[in-house]
Amino acid sequence: MKKLLSKDLAISLAILLFVSLIGTGLAQAQNQSKPVSARININTAAIAELQSLPRIGPKVAQRIIDYRTQNGPFKKVEDLMKVRGIGEKIFNQLKDQITVVDPK
Repeated sequence: MKKLLSKDLAISLAILLFVSLIGTGLAQAQNQSKPVSARININTAAIAELQSLPRIGPKVAQRIIDYRTQNGPFKKVEDLMKVRGIGEKIFNQLKDQITVVDPK
């Protein structure tokens, strides 16, 4: 009787392990198939789009818009650091999510 019980337990554990491995594999496959979201063009983005970026609140978003209105379009993404409130640390968090395309 004990052999039968331990055999059933071993089979149950093997099935549980197998199912969890399949679940992990499916989750990883789903994460890899998600499309990479488009980068935000800081030369044309509205205030709401800018606020969707990490560490960018309404005041800094407005400063970005004010900067490009007064100085023209950003020529390179690094120019974003010319906006008050965006230093190197914040820029490094944003650089992979932004782009500059001249809106002409």
